[in-house]
Amino acid sequence: MRYATAMALPMLLAMPAIAQDQQPTTFAGESDALVAVSDGDEIGSGMASYYGRELAGNRTANGERFDPEGMTAAHRTLAFGSMVRVTNMATGQSVVVRINDRGPFGRGRVIDISHAAAREIGMHRSGTARVNMTLLKE
Repeated sequence: MRYATAMALPMLLAMPAIAQDQQPTTFAGESDALVAVSDGDEIGSGMASYYGRELAGNRTANGERFDPEGMTAAHRTLAFGSMVRVTNMATGQSVVVRINDRGPFGRGRVIDISHAAAREIGMHRSGTARVNMTLLKE
């Protein structure tokens, strides 16, 4: 199993680079004027949760204070300052957040977003939602 992981890891790491080299495609049956334009790279999907208001004012991993009304998020590996579009798969609503913290540490979670961001995509009542994430280009 370890050997298979070691062999597959370089290919997985190269995938985002390969995706960036792809040219925009024209939709079938449409003129060349309508082009599918991607403004970012899909970085996965999974369960999202949100930070509770009780953490307001605490320091985040990048040193700033957590503001529950800011459009921020925690991700395990993305660089601080990365902009990510988070889309609630149940409602189709999306929000753009800036990565400023590490986490989530809850099992099965892929991203923690602020309370304000959770309200924007309609997950503030349930506490969790299945989301799709897109890393936005600068």
